[in-house]
Amino acid sequence: MSTDRQTAQPGPRLRFRTTDLDIARTQVTKTFAEHDMSVGDRATLDCRLDLTPSGRLTLARLGYGTDVTIFGPPMRSVYHVNLPVSGASTVQQNGTTRTSTAGRSGIAMLPNGPVTMWWSPDGVQYAIKLPKELLEAHAAKLTGRPVDGGIRFALEFDLSSAPGQMLNATVSFLYAELLRPDGLATMPTVRHELESALMTQLLMTIPSQLSETLHGKPAHSRRTRIMQVVEYIDEHPHLELSTADLAAVAGIGERSLQAGFRDLVGMSPRAYVRVVRLDRVHLELSTGTPESVTDVAARWGFFHPGRFAQQYRDRFGVLPSDTVRSAR
Repeated sequence: MSTDRQTAQPGPRLRFRTTDLDIARTQVTKTFAEHDMSVGDRATLDCRLDLTPSGRLTLARLGYGTDVTIFGPPMRSVYHVNLPVSGASTVQQNGTTRTSTAGRSGIAMLPNGPVTMWWSPDGVQYAIKLPKELLEAHAAKLTGRPVDGGIRFALEFDLSSAPGQMLNATVSFLYAELLRPDGLATMPTVRHELESALMTQLLMTIPSQLSETLHGKPAHSRRTRIMQVVEYIDEHPHLELSTADLAAVAGIGERSLQAGFRDLVGMSPRAYVRVVRLDRVHLELSTGTPESVTDVAARWGFFHPGRFAQQYRDRFGVLPSDTVRSAR
């Protein structure tokens, strides 16, 4: 007889336990991605999933207590990274098979191919799900150019190196702080910055076609100036940011600024300002703010409710009111 227990914590925090295979598969599917699963011994299954209340990405600690085989179709809209805490796992994707072990190596799975995983009975892992659009936009900021064709991560990456150890430490710290009752879950701005730092570390640590650029020489002068403007917008989205003001920040003309943004960011400076402000609105609504949608939107410069709702839906796929309901 299974002994299932699921204790909901405030917000999206989740501590899930079950010895039932079907219930385990359903919950892990809900948290990460659709998959099928089989186990060597159902009698020893002890699925434990601790999900932290992160904002833009999914961070959880997961173990099954028995040997598990997982079959998943292409994830399409997300990248998935596993960092072993104990035990080992073998992963196969796109014709490549690699084994990761605690403290030695991690696994990075791409959106575009089916995945097969085998977990050892003592296997416990930090599992990180990163929206494809979010991670690729962050990579574009770091490299100064759009990511064409997606990020082609190596399936296995080193965790014993200095960057790997720092990545492990960051994930462990972020996980612990998000679980702490008065930790980062209550400080959206700080959490946002740490999530960005985590994405930077992932991109710097896991080999990909971007590694040479990320670890190489400083970008071309114009690219550097455009990225300075991107960083300025990220840090000051609450200010009045005209094209002329942004051109002054870069020290170039407005026409060069417009052309540079089209080439490196894929949109105009004004469009990027709007995207950053929409992200801030989404972050506030996701935290269950007591303010009305209209008030939050107005604080970030959106004064036309109908136009704002359409822009919000275009970016996030839902209406602002849907985000508020989910947060509550």
